[in-house]
Amino acid sequence: MIFSRLARIAVTSLLLSAMCFGSLVHAYSPVNDQNKVVETVRQMFVALTNDDLHLFKSVTSTDFYAFDVGKRFNGDELVQLVKNAHASGKIYVWEIIDHEVHIDGKTAWVTYTNRGSIKDAASVKELSWLESAVLRKEKGVWRIHFFHSTRVPSE
Repeated sequence: MIFSRLARIAVTSLLLSAMCFGSLVHAYSPVNDQNKVVETVRQMFVALTNDDLHLFKSVTSTDFYAFDVGKRFNGDELVQLVKNAHASGKIYVWEIIDHEVHIDGKTAWVTYTNRGSIKDAASVKELSWLESAVLRKEKGVWRIHFFHSTRVPSE
């Protein structure tokens, strides 16, 4: 009877440990982090689309910078660049496709094609950009430290 009770306790403890460990493995799985990295970049574009500086700062680091349109921008400057374009009547559409995420500890880099368009009063121009970003995990949250965009030449 005592042996049977001890065996049940041991089996129960083993099952609970396995369930907890399985949950931790899922919570920190590479695929889960890869998805979070891509979603962080997507949220940057949501912020830029909506001129949302607060959202932009929530997904970027304090030392964020970008190379875009042949120049270097800090976060505030990049948001202002897009905001000025919106004020002049431009509407951007961005879509991340064909992404590849690489994670090494608390550092990740992602490369992807950004397929979208720029619309103004005269027309809609379909465009693509080759882009990359470097992210760092800070207190469990991925933040973009560096972003680079190069427009794919039109054929």
